[in-house]
Amino acid sequence: MGLDDKIKNTADKLSGKAKETEGKATGDEKREAQGKGEQGAADLKQAGEKVKDAFKK
Repeated sequence: MGLDDKIKNTADKLSGKAKETEGKATGDEKREAQGKGEQGAADLKQAGEKVKDAFKK
């Protein structure tokens, strides 16, 4: 996995976590769900990159 991809996925996950926390703090369920969704998407991207790396070896 490229370092750029790893950094971007981590940034996406952190952004999602921030939105989730903001949603919890303000009682905005939509914002909280959006944050959780972004975290899930980042996790899937990370897993996809790991699978690609496994096949490169």
